[in-house]
Amino acid sequence: MARPFKRACRGSRRAGGTRYNAKLSIRPIRPAVNFIDKLSAAWTKNDSLLCIGLDPDLARLPARLQHQGDAIVTFCKAIIDATADLACAFKPQIAYFAAIGAEPQLEAICRYLRERYPHIPLILDAKRGDIGATAHQYAREAYERYDADAVTINPYMGFDSVEPYLEWSERGAIILCRTSNPGGSDLQFLNVDGKPLYQHVARLVAQKWNRNGQCALVVGATFPEELAQVRAIVGEMPLLVPGIGAQGGDIEASVTAGKDAHGTGMMINSSRAILYAAPQGREDFAAAARRVALETRDAINRYR
Repeated sequence: MARPFKRACRGSRRAGGTRYNAKLSIRPIRPAVNFIDKLSAAWTKNDSLLCIGLDPDLARLPARLQHQGDAIVTFCKAIIDATADLACAFKPQIAYFAAIGAEPQLEAICRYLRERYPHIPLILDAKRGDIGATAHQYAREAYERYDADAVTINPYMGFDSVEPYLEWSERGAIILCRTSNPGGSDLQFLNVDGKPLYQHVARLVAQKWNRNGQCALVVGATFPEELAQVRAIVGEMPLLVPGIGAQGGDIEASVTAGKDAHGTGMMINSSRAILYAAPQGREDFAAAARRVALETRDAINRYR
């Protein structure tokens, strides 16, 4: 079992700063790493635009793991080890951990990624959306407690809900724009000065909010026409693209619509289709995950 979380405050957000824990001991924080540069390097090193989501569901894990206290850690480590050379990023979804009180296991997984695969970006999928001091604490949770390279953010409350994350200029702020769920159209297609709201969000982020060059947008693979519209608005800004695999998004249409001028610019996420590629209960889940991840990465690369 992972060690419990100890409250900490950060003495500095710059490279070479210090972190103070509850016992007043001091240990150095890791050097600042620019999220966008790290992502670009991962695209090249692994020849991949595939982002692998870590959404562990205890009910779908092999039977031998379900009664172990560290089941989630064991499962996710096996998936990571099997697919690390095929991914441009890993994206744990915090709800799958928090719902069962497994935040210490999420910490252990994040630490494992940092230690074993420091060149691969770690994205915390949290979709936080509060303001002011509360948003600042959410940013600390993502960037300090979990040491994530980037975090997903809901911009519904406006710039106030994004600005606290921008204080960590070396980390990424990935902002919801055009989501992959059907109900997203309820709000994202509202008319704003003759354009749908999702395009207004894309322009705000690209033209005003991305002051440190650290922003990215979430745009679903299930709407390739809207994906192309966002790409035209934001230029080479990275896009996190959920919706392929279990959600049925078309890989060819998504890559064609969303790639940038260099044939990159995307983190195309697949979670359940990779995690649970093996029939439930099978012990070869990691090998099956690798097979599907390889097929998915290569399918994406065919259209770059």
